[in-house]
Amino acid sequence: MFQLSEKQAQEIVDKMMMDIPYNINIMNHQGIIVGSGKKERVGTVHQGAVKALSTGQMVEVLEDGLYEKKGTNEPIVIGNTRVGVIGISGSPEEVRPFCNIVRTTVSLLIEQRNTLENLANEANRKKAMLEMLLTHQGAYSQKLRKEAAAYNIDLLLKTTVLYLKHFNPEKDAAKLLLRYPSFQLDEDTWLLLIQNRPDCSPLIAELLHNQPLLLLASGRLEPSIAEGYRQAKSALGILLALKPASQAITFEEAEFLVKLSHAKLSDKPGRAIKLEDTADLLETLRSFINHNCSVSQTADHLNIHRNTLQYRLKRIESITGKDPRNLLQLFELTYELLALYK
Repeated sequence: MFQLSEKQAQEIVDKMMMDIPYNINIMNHQGIIVGSGKKERVGTVHQGAVKALSTGQMVEVLEDGLYEKKGTNEPIVIGNTRVGVIGISGSPEEVRPFCNIVRTTVSLLIEQRNTLENLANEANRKKAMLEMLLTHQGAYSQKLRKEAAAYNIDLLLKTTVLYLKHFNPEKDAAKLLLRYPSFQLDEDTWLLLIQNRPDCSPLIAELLHNQPLLLLASGRLEPSIAEGYRQAKSALGILLALKPASQAITFEEAEFLVKLSHAKLSDKPGRAIKLEDTADLLETLRSFINHNCSVSQTADHLNIHRNTLQYRLKRIESITGKDPRNLLQLFELTYELLALYK
């Protein structure tokens, strides 16, 4: 049932009466006044509205009576449902055109609100479906399979989960979202569910096209969407931690590093966290790791002099107590950096 709230009805009345020199009443589906230029009438039954609702026709009152004022009372019809009545006090000949304007305005507002509520309800249902899929353990029930089918997801098929961060869904990229079941996690983060497709590399290349900020991680082709999501999210953590040159990573590539990041190797807080307040040192450590400890390649990548790089590496050692030029100590720093983003 479409309904107009008292607050919304009164706001419409107040605004319309700034331009219309007649008293306006808005009645709900029961003929009760929910908005009026005469606020003392709100909450009372309007007999003309009751008649208009019962007949579905405009009711005109030609003379003032004990319980009625002369004017027009026209039903508000949404679809095939009578959801309320617009009443304007005054000579019917004078107020009839204004009644049509107010009725159209109210009808549009109700339809708009209903559309927004439907969109919000659908968004909530989709969010609830995603939460079930990402936390579900064991075999899928017939009920869940049926609900997932409404989102073009066949839970009998294996699925690859793609985790997209800093994704800009415009133009061609938006079309890709329509081709596969997709869920938006936040403003620029999406999940794509790719079913029964062993090789997603062509699709990944399409997604990366003209997306310089996109970071993409993919899980394995799995019977469980929850497991595929866990893999993709964990792999994304490796991209965020190390920031290699590549924008995309697969769980198969990152599996060892994922396991390393989740290993409980120390009860003490990681030393790498001390570098978070010094962006240049954190960037230097990442570049040194990604360039296999090569001083020349790291300096070139950072566009700094080799002496500047050596100075930064010494500062990292003084802050963390670990020398990145020592292979074993660099491994410790790498582990601590990964653990920050697990």
